[in-house]
Amino acid sequence: MTNPVYSQASASIRACTECIIACQTCAAECLQEEMVGMMRECIRRCLDCVELCRLCISYEIRGSALLDNVMALCAQACERCAEECGSHEDQHCQHCAKACEQCAEICRASEMPID
Repeated sequence: MTNPVYSQASASIRACTECIIACQTCAAECLQEEMVGMMRECIRRCLDCVELCRLCISYEIRGSALLDNVMALCAQACERCAEECGSHEDQHCQHCAKACEQCAEICRASEMPID
């Protein structure tokens, strides 16, 4: 059964939610790697992305006047995460990169020009 709130959510809320799941999964999987030190930047970027996606959802739900600023930061974090994760061959990194690319695209499309 689909959650009625989620089914009515905007494209940006859905994209941010999917991105949070992908980034949390990616970071958790990277922490399990034998050479976890080599995955530090990937983990950092995933966690940055998670925090900004959460902020976007919160700001959008309450109609914050600062939403456009947060969307721009979120898109930037998603692009950086996609770049890092896309450079790794692991399936979880590739999945994360795709989710981040989609989220960045939707956040950029949702931004309104700031006066």
